[in-house]
Order: sequence, then C-alpha cells, then structure tokens
Amino acid sequence: MRFVVRTVVVLVVFSLVWVLAYRWINPPTTFLMLRDAVQGNHVEQHWVGLDEIAKSVPRAVIGAEDANFCAHIGFDFAAMEAAMARNADGKKLRGGSTISQQTAKNVFLWPGRSYVRKGAEAWFTGLIELMWGKPRIMEVYLNVIEMGPGIFGVEAAAQHYFKTSAAKLSPKQAARLAAILPQPIKRDAADPGRYTKRYARRIEKRIRGVRAEGGDSCLR
Repeated sequence: MRFVVRTVVVLVVFSLVWVLAYRWINPPTTFLMLRDAVQGNHVEQHWVGLDEIAKSVPRAVIGAEDANFCAHIGFDFAAMEAAMARNADGKKLRGGSTISQQTAKNVFLWPGRSYVRKGAEAWFTGLIELMWGKPRIMEVYLNVIEMGPGIFGVEAAAQHYFKTSAAKLSPKQAARLAAILPQPIKRDAADPGRYTKRYARRIEKRIRGVRAEGGDSCLR
C-alpha cells in the first residue's frame, strides 16, 4: 500500500510539474510525431505564437471543433450528450471532445483507447485549463495538431498546402484546414474532395459567426 501511495504521489507531482513547465516551454514533440519519426516518415512542424496566426484560424477550429471553447472549463457535457445520442441512433460517428481535451491527449498521452487513457485525458485537461488558460491552450493546439501525413501545426500546414504562412491564411484557407482535422491523413486542404469543400464552406460561415458572437472572446 505504501508503494502504491508513493507511486501515485510521484505521478501526480510529475504531471503537475510537466504541465506547469509547458505553460512557458513549447512542447518539443508529441507521441504522434515520435511515431512518424520512428516509422521513418518526415515530420514537419514550425512553432508560431498565437499572435502570429491569422485570427480566422482559431475562429475556424472553434466553429468546426468546439463552439463553446471560451465558455466551458475543458469539457462540453452538452456536446458529449449530443454525440452519444447521435451515435446511438446509428448516424455518422462523431466525438464530443473539446479543443482542450484534444490538446491534452496530443501533448501528454499516447495513441489508443482505454479507460486508463481516458482518465489521464480528463486529468490533464483539467490541469491545462487551470494552469494554462485559453490562449495558451489554443496556441499549443494549433501547433501540435496533425494536419496531414507528417504535417503538424498550422504553420507547417499553411506552407505545405498553400505556400504561405499561418499569419497570411485567408478565411477560406483557414476553413479548409479546419475541415480536414477529423481525417487529416485522408483529406487534402489544397485539393479537397466534394464533401470537404462543402464542409469548408460551412466552416467559413461559422468563422463569421464566431467573430460576430464573440466565440473567440477569451483569445482577445
């Protein structure tokens, strides 16, 4: 029992220090990046600050992935219930993960599905919400999210797909990047298929809505 208690204490303290350090230190890599590197694939990532990214980009991912990003504390329970109901009806599967949850699992956790991993995801999500705040969460998310084979982060994606920088992305380009996030390996932002084009057009409308309704107010 002492060993178990000590192990838990060590893990808790380690996770607290780890998360606190990443409040100021940019994560050098993620498990997905390491996986690609080990498999011999080229990994492309260029870290940029949130102020070096066009405002339409966070608005696009909020509109596409997490409409209540600025309002929730890491978990959008209404979105989770809606996703569960939709999946139970046999409709197209869709998760209810927030941007905070996606950031936590991308930065701190390994790929896979298990109750242990889900518990760790909830723990790290709560920690980054408490220690980082919304601007830092969005900054890290936009720099580590997978956006294509070996392409991580919005700067690498902007250069790869559009031959430009994240700072110069147009709302249309930002919408296309957000549209490939559910399946970044299968979808192409530069040459999107019919479904991705339609989805990107919907996201482009949501960008205007997020701006008008203050959905990105926590980032200003």
